[in-house]
Amino acid sequence: MSKISSSLKNEGFMVIDVGTGNVRVAIVSKAGDLLGIERDNMVYHKDSAYPEALYFSPNVIWAKIIDLIRKIKFTLSEKVEIIGVTASSQREGIVLLDDNGDAVIGFPNHDHRGREWENIVKQPQRVYELTGRRPSSLFSAMKLVGTRERRSDVFQKTSSFTSVSDWVQYQCSGVLGYEHAQASETLLYDVVSKSWSGELCNMFRLDPELLPPLHDSGTILGPVSSKFREESGLPTHAKVVVGGADTQLAIKSTGPSIGDIILVGGTTTPVVKITKNYLLDNKQRTWTGRHVEQNQFVLETNAGVTGLNFQRLKEAFYPNEGYQVVQEEVEAALEEGTVVNAVLGSLVAGEDNPITRGGFFFDVPVVTELTRGDFMCASLLDITCSIKENFDVLTELEQYDKDYVWACGGGFQSEVMRTLLSGLLGKKIRLREGYSQASVMGAWLICLEALSDDDNGHRLLNDFYIEDQDRDFSTQFENWKQTRGRLQINNREEEQL
Repeated sequence: MSKISSSLKNEGFMVIDVGTGNVRVAIVSKAGDLLGIERDNMVYHKDSAYPEALYFSPNVIWAKIIDLIRKIKFTLSEKVEIIGVTASSQREGIVLLDDNGDAVIGFPNHDHRGREWENIVKQPQRVYELTGRRPSSLFSAMKLVGTRERRSDVFQKTSSFTSVSDWVQYQCSGVLGYEHAQASETLLYDVVSKSWSGELCNMFRLDPELLPPLHDSGTILGPVSSKFREESGLPTHAKVVVGGADTQLAIKSTGPSIGDIILVGGTTTPVVKITKNYLLDNKQRTWTGRHVEQNQFVLETNAGVTGLNFQRLKEAFYPNEGYQVVQEEVEAALEEGTVVNAVLGSLVAGEDNPITRGGFFFDVPVVTELTRGDFMCASLLDITCSIKENFDVLTELEQYDKDYVWACGGGFQSEVMRTLLSGLLGKKIRLREGYSQASVMGAWLICLEALSDDDNGHRLLNDFYIEDQDRDFSTQFENWKQTRGRLQINNREEEQL
């Protein structure tokens, strides 16, 4: 990164990020240096009223956020003056609010309390046309329907709801709203008209009065509230800036052009394309939503739970070793020819029967050569092969002639993963400096553009290529596809019994 003036180093932005696995508070200098980051775990509870329901306490999460702010401010002392605050969060998660604006309850993205009422949608094709999504219990409208149908005590207290990031910004500013990329996840938002839809509200029998005003990412909500100043110690003149969905902010951090494809390696791995037009797939395999950039859309497929799988397997197989040891043993297994295949819940766009039971597969009796590196290598192949399948869906819809794809997110710290993807896709893997904290860096750019004269922050961030696209992994890909195909047959047979 180029040298910067001391005046730039004296000002910075605070990013509050509520992800699926943890909540983080980061401080980034105006010049783009990540000065500090503190984190804590998200805590979820099962709701016994439903087979697949989870919730969280917004008040508990807010207490964690304030504690993290105090920790990071103590660590940095007087090294930086915070002039702006913004938020990023998991998509599909929501917080319900009462008449006083106080939080009632929070539902995370992986809450499925609406599953039993999915048949309420009588016109799924129309929902897809308006929202760019096949209706399912993943999305906010169905969480509200499930609450109305079985938790009337909670629903009757609810006068509004918003995304998790917008709720954080509400806590900071006292101004309630819903950012457009986040609103795209509700099934109540018309993506083309960029507005709430009365037609969609009628389909789900939800009162439009529940919907707060829509706000563009990058707009200033106002100064930090007096209550938040007292809790956080931030200065009076600090402004609250609308952030957005973590995936879209991560995409923004790469500075892509229209038509670029970006891989976002987090808990899941979205595979997305930036478009000027609202594109739909007649097979309904893709999602289309608003980007945090004005007048841009995000066309998406998703490889499902990927990074979370790898993290949990690392904890099981390498509880006391660092990731460098994992990488060395995975690379050795790949070079020698791994003897293990894995199907671990990754998704392929458009599959009619997602795999619900998976595992590792190898010849028996167990050979002495089998190592933990083989299992980790197999899990990386499951991730990267599913990314390739989802990439192929996007390129089927529109030809992709560029010789690179962007990558961002913590998952791409793995050199082996980057090598595998470059070979499987036949593309260079392009990364931007700071890629491992992509949503935070995207939020930094949002604040930079809103609160300074600099609207081209990417010039401060170097980018570089990983060029391994000539390596041939076609054999590993075909072995993975065959294993996945056999497992799908077994899953269907089990369901029929």
